Amino acid sequence: MQAEGLESLFDMNELAIFGLLEVLPKYRHLKRRLKETTEDLLGKKPDALITIDSPGFCLRLAQRVRGEFRGKIIHYVAPSVWAWKPGRAAKMARHVDHVLALLPFEPPYMQAAGMSCDFVGHPVVAEAPPDVDVIAKLQEKGPLITLLPGSRMGEITRLAPVFFAVARQLKGYRFTIPVAGEHLVAPLTQILAESGLKAELVLPESGRKTAVFAASDLALAASGTVSIELAAVGTPMVIGYKTNWLTAAIMRRAMLAPSFTLVNLLTETKAVPEFEPRDCTVENLSGAVQGLLDDPVARAEQIKTGQRAMLALGKGGEDPGLRAARSVLSIIQ
Repeated sequence: MQAEGLESLFDMNELAIFGLLEVLPKYRHLKRRLKETTEDLLGKKPDALITIDSPGFCLRLAQRVRGEFRGKIIHYVAPSVWAWKPGRAAKMARHVDHVLALLPFEPPYMQAAGMSCDFVGHPVVAEAPPDVDVIAKLQEKGPLITLLPGSRMGEITRLAPVFFAVARQLKGYRFTIPVAGEHLVAPLTQILAESGLKAELVLPESGRKTAVFAASDLALAASGTVSIELAAVGTPMVIGYKTNWLTAAIMRRAMLAPSFTLVNLLTETKAVPEFEPRDCTVENLSGAVQGLLDDPVARAEQIKTGQRAMLALGKGGEDPGLRAARSVLSIIQ
């Protein structure tokens, strides 16, 4: 959006926080940012407010402005009420008019709470395929495994040491780590040095991330959208997640969905091995990774399942961005 001319009020990385204990030290700062954004919006008086993801911040913004703002409030990316805290939908409906859903099973949850909602498809299905020549050059250098310990500092500090310990047990492979932003290079470099693992950091501006995914024999990744990105290019994966003990305990008790990996949810399978915080250990991850590397049939089956997930997300249909734009215009007009 910034490349298209958007001037951001502040660096969006300030909102990249997940977990309960992680938010507490930054609570006052986030409150100041919320006040700043509220004042900016009410001063501009737009026809519509489109909030994008980050429900902890965006839905509080919608709540704050609803009394004075007469335009439509549209939220892009439905909260995962099908997974945990279903009451969020009803609470959200007090302030939000319309929702743009990325997953095909989400509209009924939003509509039942009193909001209109359109499934617009996931943006990953519209991404250009990676360059085959770049993939070939990467594969010429030998077997490759991609490590993806997350895009937030909290994730990385917990997952990277575990993922790197798993990687040290795998012989004969090269390792790459696509980095979500420049601010993560220094901490990842330090954790790498402490682990003794040799791996190449791939920066966003290199444009090589998708090709690296496609060239990899397997990926070890944090839970999140990256599982869909990997499935889109046919990369087998093992998923792990770690958070602080309190957040993990609460989520374990509140979890409604049978899986936290989108590929599994969309296909109603357990094709992708996944490990929640309590089970996300070096031993468990190592066993799953080695087992998948040793089993070409399981890898092929997972790749097929990933393609089914892509179809469910809108692959082969109209561009999700156009569908989202049409949905927004229908509500405004």
